[in-house]
Amino acid sequence: QVQLVESGGGLVQAGGSLRLSCAASGGTASSIAMGWFRQAPGMERVFVAGVGWTDSSTNYADSVKGRSTISRDNAKNTVYLQMNSLKPEDTAVYYCAAGPSLWDLSRGRIGYWGQGTQVTVSS
Repeated sequence: QVQLVESGGGLVQAGGSLRLSCAASGGTASSIAMGWFRQAPGMERVFVAGVGWTDSSTNYADSVKGRSTISRDNAKNTVYLQMNSLKPEDTAVYYCAAGPSLWDLSRGRIGYWGQGTQVTVSS
């Protein structure tokens, strides 16, 4: 079993920034792809960004391209999502996710989920 723990969510004004963190532990956490999904109330969970664990490949949803950067620290088994120029439509619960590959992750093939961290962007 792999455990994923998110942190860094909060309340920010439109145009502000947040950095989300996801720490993985247990199982083979260092050998899996990791990334982020988000889910707004009444809507389905959608892919935001992902990064391969053994290489530097990344993928982003069109909605956050140019505003967000995903990165990884293999020594800490931690993935980060830096979000800038936040908009009210970014408001959602953000979930860390892990899967067998970046290709799988970006298409919703998920092996493990974190509990989520709330991001609220006020206008």
